[in-house]
Amino acid sequence: MQTEELSYAIVTPYSMRKSRTGGIIARLISRTGLGLVGARMFAPSEELTKRYAETIVTETDARHRATQELIRDYVRKNFSSEVNGQRPRVLLLVFRGSDAIEKIHRTVGHIVHERTSGETIRDTFGDYITDRSGNVTYFEPGVLAAFDAKAVERDLKLWADFSDVDGGLLDQVITFPKETKIEKTLVLIKPDNFKFPNLRPGGVIEVFSRTGLYIVGFKVHCMSVSQAEEFYRPVLPVLEKKLGPTSGRENWESIVEFMAGMKPSECPPEKRSAPGTEKCIAIVYQGVDAVRKIRDVLGPTDPAKAPPGSIRKEFGQTIMINAAHASDSVENAKREMAIMQVDENNFKPLIENFYRHK
Repeated sequence: MQTEELSYAIVTPYSMRKSRTGGIIARLISRTGLGLVGARMFAPSEELTKRYAETIVTETDARHRATQELIRDYVRKNFSSEVNGQRPRVLLLVFRGSDAIEKIHRTVGHIVHERTSGETIRDTFGDYITDRSGNVTYFEPGVLAAFDAKAVERDLKLWADFSDVDGGLLDQVITFPKETKIEKTLVLIKPDNFKFPNLRPGGVIEVFSRTGLYIVGFKVHCMSVSQAEEFYRPVLPVLEKKLGPTSGRENWESIVEFMAGMKPSECPPEKRSAPGTEKCIAIVYQGVDAVRKIRDVLGPTDPAKAPPGSIRKEFGQTIMINAAHASDSVENAKREMAIMQVDENNFKPLIENFYRHK
């Protein structure tokens, strides 16, 4: 049996600004078959940018070394300089599984100006344009990654070291016009999207991208039974009123089980606060009228009643298995973000624990 590895991919500032995040995530999960086990938003400081850039050029082969030098220069130029009032945001995704580094390598691909096949992520989302003399006129790698075990470990430990000061909920990073009413809202990519490695998590994010909102928080999370109970507590009296106390309670417990992996009535007290068995992604979107825009794209709770093009029509199955959750008000968004602990740094302990036990 092959030893499990961690690997990573960084969605570049340009890919974030162009809302290519969903398409990239879809490729990374479905093409590699790896588990997405961690993620964190970063607004890299000059120090992190400098230290990361210094690690990039390692190849001895002249052609690949030239590409690495382009990537190094790209990082130095684009990771910590403002563009149109925005500090650069990057999303660092961590994957785990056997042969993870090579699988990410094959999926991300090299970036060379002769190839435009779309086979790899860099074929599709990257650009390497030269003039007739061979001089590079435009370069965008789409995603960044390292392709050997020592480099991956070095890079993940570096980003983990900066994860408290440069990472987390980036709700102060984007400059909006004065007097603009800005909202934050929470989206959960639900467990039904993670039953096996597939396009769905990225596909859901891709559809949300048409809102024009900014992703400012991103967390891979396994809800505890306690968190799921608190999160869905307002739903319980609604179900009890609609279905009666017994049936309403049973339906509510099924929702908690769907999100956390166990019904509250079957959960031992000592396990109530432990991470559950079901994975979700918590995403915080920020922008003008964020709550309404996200809800409009999501569609109604029942996928059968959802309009064409909405997430629940595209990806939902039933009233419970309906792909995603979105806050229905600014007040609920605050409550739900607090329950989900969206600013919690679960990225750093993931990296530290993995390499401590190797």
